[in-house]
Amino acid sequence: MTLSFVKMHAHGDDFVIVDLRGKVDPITSEVARRLGDRNRGIGFNQLAVVLDCEDAAARLLFWNPDGSRLDTCGSATRGVADKLMREADTSSIMLRTNRGLLTCVREPGQRVSVDMGKPLLDWRDIPLAEEVDTSRLPLPGSPTACSMGNPHCTFFVEDLATVDVAAVGPGIETDPLFPRKTNVHFVQVIDRGHIRLRIWERGGGIALGSGSCCCGAVVGGIRRGLLDDTVEVECDGGTVQVKWDGVGGVVLTGSVEPILYGTIASHFLQG
Repeated sequence: MTLSFVKMHAHGDDFVIVDLRGKVDPITSEVARRLGDRNRGIGFNQLAVVLDCEDAAARLLFWNPDGSRLDTCGSATRGVADKLMREADTSSIMLRTNRGLLTCVREPGQRVSVDMGKPLLDWRDIPLAEEVDTSRLPLPGSPTACSMGNPHCTFFVEDLATVDVAAVGPGIETDPLFPRKTNVHFVQVIDRGHIRLRIWERGGGIALGSGSCCCGAVVGGIRRGLLDDTVEVECDGGTVQVKWDGVGGVVLTGSVEPILYGTIASHFLQG
């Protein structure tokens, strides 16, 4: 058995899409881990598996390169939406993830937007190990926390250049306060409509970009009163736009681009 795939990126946040509609899903944790190896596999920040769905165009399952599962991925969701909208010759589409039904829309300039749903702000929903104020966690630097379907911890700093993300990120990711670990963001506010963001991604390490992390960082900044409701988020790999009115869903908009098409060899699927 072989499987076709497409590899795409969203401002450097790379992901692989495997379309398994009408097929049996052979992807396991071990298969995902080997596919995610950048030396012996394809390499990706996330793997998106596209499955049949009764109430949407498709259902999406996501894997990290370490073989762990995650419930949401803004970049890969937009990539799948771009692919399926082109196939159906439509400008909008509904996709189901573990976050629920997500509406995706074609925007001008080859961009795609997705309503990522409402952020979860209660400590139990993120989840955290104990009841604390999620707008100011009891950690050095007083970060914020939320969930966009996966947990996010956001630090606001004066100068990103002073932050050693590789040194600090792993300790925060695995802090006992986060029983399911957490994505870690370091944010420098340029102005109320523009931030610089660096990311330590749960299960993946330093990332050039991440859709859900951009959303989580903006939610934290708006809750702190630092940002307006529409923000340009500048990551190491490029810029996306995040909108949140403080009540409803968080809308993520940016470009996605195919990199390559290929076939996964049958022996990779035997793990």
